[in-house]
Amino acid sequence: MNAQTFSALADSNRLEIVELLLDQPLSVGEITEQLDLNQPQTSKHLRVLSEAGLVEVQPEANRRIYKLKAETFQEMDKWLNSYRRMWEAKMDRLDDYLDVLQGKKPLN
Repeated sequence: MNAQTFSALADSNRLEIVELLLDQPLSVGEITEQLDLNQPQTSKHLRVLSEAGLVEVQPEANRRIYKLKAETFQEMDKWLNSYRRMWEAKMDRLDDYLDVLQGKKPLN
């Protein structure tokens, strides 16, 4: 993972765009309309998301259709999974410690 990915997602408008694209690919106009943004602003946000590798664009006649780039989100999930495992292990140890304090388990 890199800082550019998280920086791109740090903006609330870009995060909303990502959430919209979870359901289906959309054109710039559809995104603009659903988020009540102006077209240049939407295009700028989409460019940042594209440069971060979060979305990809497919030209379709005179429209540009944006969709999420699955590979980047799979990479992010893999990266986050290491932290999930670490926190789950810490919570398991905390549960064990609380059981010892409450007398439900002997001290090892």
